[in-house]
Amino acid sequence: MDSEHIHEWKAPEVLEKYMTGGLCGFDRSGCPVWYEIIKMLDFKGLLLSSSKQDFLKKKFKDCEMLREVGHQQTQKLGRKIETLTMIYDFDGLSLKHTWKPGVEAYGDLLTMLEENYPESLGHIFIIKAPRLFPVVYNLVKHLLSEETRKKILVLGSNWKEVLNKYIDPAEIPVEYGGTLTDPDGDPKCRTKLNYGGDVPKKYYVRDQLKHQYDHSVMVSRGSTHQVEYEILFPGCVLRWQFMSDGADIGFGVYLKTKAGARQHAGEMTEMYPSQRYNAHLVPEDGSLACTDPGVYVLRFDNTYSYIHAKKISYTVEVLLPDKKSEEQFQQLEDQTKELKTSHA
Repeated sequence: MDSEHIHEWKAPEVLEKYMTGGLCGFDRSGCPVWYEIIKMLDFKGLLLSSSKQDFLKKKFKDCEMLREVGHQQTQKLGRKIETLTMIYDFDGLSLKHTWKPGVEAYGDLLTMLEENYPESLGHIFIIKAPRLFPVVYNLVKHLLSEETRKKILVLGSNWKEVLNKYIDPAEIPVEYGGTLTDPDGDPKCRTKLNYGGDVPKKYYVRDQLKHQYDHSVMVSRGSTHQVEYEILFPGCVLRWQFMSDGADIGFGVYLKTKAGARQHAGEMTEMYPSQRYNAHLVPEDGSLACTDPGVYVLRFDNTYSYIHAKKISYTVEVLLPDKKSEEQFQQLEDQTKELKTSHA
């Protein structure tokens, strides 16, 4: 990408409207503060409405804009401003954010940032992160340098107080614990921050992304095919994508109630409701947070078809949480409980 001409490039309308985050204020050192807002980030909608290349170019353009803001701050303050503060708002992080093509696109973004702006990050604050965060972080942490990882601070329930130490409240939107509003009084400062939303299907330019499947199997007429995955500890996520050839297929996820022998659906605990999917038209993808250890069964169901066998192509992955992040979460939760007990 050409940094000299990126400012002339105009991003597709869908990226301008639905890519979340933005620049809002400066920290106490004069460095720009950039927000990444996850809740209403519609990865699937964005990548079905634009190319991954445009997604990355939009972020590259943002980075070049931030570098220019740093130069302006340097001239204004009379000292070098070469880094920025990032606030990642993970409120609303859910299984939809583990969609594989979306995570891969974000991984490409992190690689681009590490290669082109290795020294640009100052503080990276993670706020309002739910229990799913260690799984998502584990998917991308290998793309971050050790130096970048050291800059990441996962904040607990006192995140507003911590942000105020690094950023004057007058530079923080009311939404994030400060006093800043838009001129019309909007506490979310929407003129500066984009909160995203579900991308309307009118923007879609494709209904699927190409995917290489790890396995394929023929499910005979009137029968099922079951795939087992042993989950050793809670907090893992099962993620899958599949397509069928020629006609629909039933699919559901179950938890075995007895070790060893194959069990019928009625003998197992249903964890992800079984239903028929038109996976011959559009590939089906999904995920399940595994709250209990045990053997999970992904069941492809062709029992309703008395004539046709179905070829199924599928990929299944077990996403593991980052153990260090999990331990941090447990410590933050324990501290919150202690605070509540002491104030009771």
